[in-house]
Amino acid sequence: MGNKQVYIVDDDESICRALKLLLMSFGFVVDTFLSSESFFSAVPNSAQGCLILDIHMPGLSGWEAIQRMIKSGSQRPVIVITAYKNGGLREQALKLGAVGFLQKPFNGRELVDLIKFVFKKEGGSFAK
Repeated sequence: MGNKQVYIVDDDESICRALKLLLMSFGFVVDTFLSSESFFSAVPNSAQGCLILDIHMPGLSGWEAIQRMIKSGSQRPVIVITAYKNGGLREQALKLGAVGFLQKPFNGRELVDLIKFVFKKEGGSFAK
């Protein structure tokens, strides 16, 4: 897939900055957002790309953001990230359709490999 667009939604600005620098060094095009609301207002539903989404944020939470995307018919793959230690979060994220789940702090290489896998998986098509 030619489009290597990645969106990061996390209310922690330092995490957005660090992930953006990491992913850009691997050739990804990265846009960061500090809230789900700002992501939805800036990125059209039809825009391709992989979404890295924090779960616990003020305003529209990551869970609500995933549900909103599903309702809108978006096929955009989502990788959920969280600092919360809760055994059920991974299962909940995958059940909602997330393609991956990473517990903070995670290894940057793990995230890069997961994103590369997502872009390769369907030959670039994100249809389920």
